[in-house]
Amino acid sequence: MATATLAAGPQTHAQAAGTGVYAALDLGTNNCRLLIACPTSDGFRVVDSFSRIIRLGEGISATGSISEAAIERAIAALSICRDKIRFRKARRLRLIATEACRAASNADGFRSRVATETGIELEVIDRETEATLAVLGCSPLVDPQGRGAILFDIGGGSTELVRIERDPAEKNPQPRIKAWMSIPLGVVTLAEHFGGRDVTPETYARMEEEVAGHIAPFAETHGRDLADMHLLGTSGTVTTLAGLHLNLARYDRRRIDGIWMDDCDISATVDRLLGMSYEERADNNCISVERADLVLAGCAILDAIRRAFPLRRLRVADRGLREGMLVEMMREDGALRSW
Repeated sequence: MATATLAAGPQTHAQAAGTGVYAALDLGTNNCRLLIACPTSDGFRVVDSFSRIIRLGEGISATGSISEAAIERAIAALSICRDKIRFRKARRLRLIATEACRAASNADGFRSRVATETGIELEVIDRETEATLAVLGCSPLVDPQGRGAILFDIGGGSTELVRIERDPAEKNPQPRIKAWMSIPLGVVTLAEHFGGRDVTPETYARMEEEVAGHIAPFAETHGRDLADMHLLGTSGTVTTLAGLHLNLARYDRRRIDGIWMDDCDISATVDRLLGMSYEERADNNCISVERADLVLAGCAILDAIRRAFPLRRLRVADRGLREGMLVEMMREDGALRSW
């Protein structure tokens, strides 16, 4: 894996590791997220972060290209990320883009413009790499007493599903990927196709069926023998559901990351969302106007996954690709002993 650069020029791994500051940026179809951290004896310590909903993939399913408005939103967010990276003197970087930049016809031009205006050179990763990084970032949340998990990452433009298991023959077994798949449906693409603002039970059922058709072949092959396994979800959908389940006045990552929800908890919270109007969703501090027209599309994806993999427990992860990138870089540099 090449070391990412800003306009200041490339750094070798040795030079980068010497600063002790690492940065991981994930430019998704819906969000722009940054995490800056330093390795510690038992993992890493976050020193700065950034997250903003930019809807880079808005309209791509209809036009095939990233709109000018979305480009401007992305460049504004990426400029903030660049400033944070420079302020924290992070020299070891990975700066990735996912489904929107895989799908858009003008993705190369967009990336060139980003490099010119912000100094950030984006690496477009494939779906297998995206799934692998999500597993790496979330693996500490796999139940240590269980055999493994069905991990899912509901993004803006795609959804990844991964079956991860421990090998009992190993001395200290770690969760490893047994199978994975990706479908070109996420909260943005699904909401744009079916409508996300005013969602009737009939519309919701159609969304769920659309997703179910995509994941059925994977579930038929890899959805058997689920004893001692659980669901593990990383996405704005599941963290929002967890916040609603806890009746939080506002979102609090410390109370969400790692929480367990059982099947009844999830069903009750989804039903509560289905009973809310768009305005009620927008007024809720765990949803906000930024997610009010997307959250039910995410729930439909989740329900299709739950139907295909009928596991009674879900563990919620407010972590994923960025943590996976940080762990991977730190391990390459010999700066991370455990995760």
